[in-house]
Amino acid sequence: MSPILNLLILVGYFGVLLLISYLTSKNSDSASFYHGNRKSPWFMVAFGMIGASLSGVTFISIPGWVNSTHFGYMQTVFGYMIGYLVIAHVLLPLYYKLKLTSIYTYLDQRYGNYGYKTGAAYFLLSRVIGASFRLFLVAGVLHMAIFEPLFSNFEFPYWATVAITILLIFTYTTKSGIKTVVYTDVFQTSFLILAVVLTIIYITGDMGLNFGGLLDKLASDPNTEIFNFDWKSNNYFWKQFIGGAFIALVMTGLDQDMMQKNLSINSVKSAQKNIYAQMVMFVVVNIIFLSLGALLYQYQDFAGIDAVAKSDQLFPNIALNHATPLVGVFFILGLVAAAYSSADSALTALTTSFCVDFLGFETKRPTNIRVRRIVHISFAFLLFVTILIFNQINDEAVIKQLFTAAGFTYGPLLGLFFFGIMTNNKVVDKYIPLITIISIALTWVYYTYSPSWWTGYKPGFELILINGGFTYGMLLLARSNKRPNNILDYDIN
Repeated sequence: MSPILNLLILVGYFGVLLLISYLTSKNSDSASFYHGNRKSPWFMVAFGMIGASLSGVTFISIPGWVNSTHFGYMQTVFGYMIGYLVIAHVLLPLYYKLKLTSIYTYLDQRYGNYGYKTGAAYFLLSRVIGASFRLFLVAGVLHMAIFEPLFSNFEFPYWATVAITILLIFTYTTKSGIKTVVYTDVFQTSFLILAVVLTIIYITGDMGLNFGGLLDKLASDPNTEIFNFDWKSNNYFWKQFIGGAFIALVMTGLDQDMMQKNLSINSVKSAQKNIYAQMVMFVVVNIIFLSLGALLYQYQDFAGIDAVAKSDQLFPNIALNHATPLVGVFFILGLVAAAYSSADSALTALTTSFCVDFLGFETKRPTNIRVRRIVHISFAFLLFVTILIFNQINDEAVIKQLFTAAGFTYGPLLGLFFFGIMTNNKVVDKYIPLITIISIALTWVYYTYSPSWWTGYKPGFELILINGGFTYGMLLLARSNKRPNNILDYDIN
């Protein structure tokens, strides 16, 4: 594929995103930016959240995992369903009852200023690192596929590619925020799914398979095995299933980025419909992704393609180097869509959380649009700097460790929210920052030493549950004799 073609595809793609931004930004105000004026259609939010849940990392990685974990990822997906039900019937009623713009405002009402700022700060830290990591990978692909070969006469700087990448996100989110993101996510999710479906169609056609033959191939492939009951494996069923439930709970239900879309819907009943629809679609989409992975390995053998060094390279290698150009075009679009559908909402959520949780907009004083835009620019610049730092580190293992470490900060949020919801105990607020730091440190000890404590054991998705458990237990020890605020004495049902 020529770099000029890739560039034209990218320009056309972002032209559509800017058009969507223009159409959705008419008559927009601060309420549009924060919660879309509570008018987002629930079915559009549900479909768009599929793309937001699948980052560019996931888009590339899930098909490659099939060779090592088979369809074991579905064990985690089944766990997600439990987490989504808790979100629908516990967290959403709570958020709508309190009419929250930032979900971390709950922590202020439940604990006080220290707990509130601690929870919001952990979200900001996690999202900056997570969004930067995802954009770092996509910027690398765009740099190699478009800008380096296009400007081969001189060395096109990597920082310029990163700047273009973030500037595009900033441009179409700066005015209407979540109101625009809901619609752009629908557009981007469509391309993400289309890229996978077209690749499957190409592979089955080249292998001379009809639909029945495709199903037979998948059914007889050992890579389609789902369940693993070896307790030492990081793919052990109960570890994946329970971990999946808590991952969905924390990284969707306790994440401002994901919940901001849900809270843009006009009622809790419609928001619950969104969660139910998302549950069904998420199962179907992940089965399609894993089926693609099994087919890619079959096609690699069928076409005599050399094995790739890393599983993450399997999908890009076949789509860009061995398939018809149309598949390559949609692979680029799917990769960009997967990355941008999570990054655009992340930038919006970071701005919302900082403005509401640290500047007091929407809660203590009205929004200053000029200040909000400065915050939006500042977070875009922070993502830019963080990506350049990742590029300077230039060590995949170190960067993934940073990404893993960011995931540790969601555990204390789990403990804080569920202690608040499930007990009536007041906590000494000033101890909460120290409690969360100790919880993360204890979890890191478990993560580091559990393989030596139990020979061959590999820690996995249970880390969030363990982390949240440490926080919950220490909150019990930090109880005071005071009752919580009256606003929290309500029936969430």
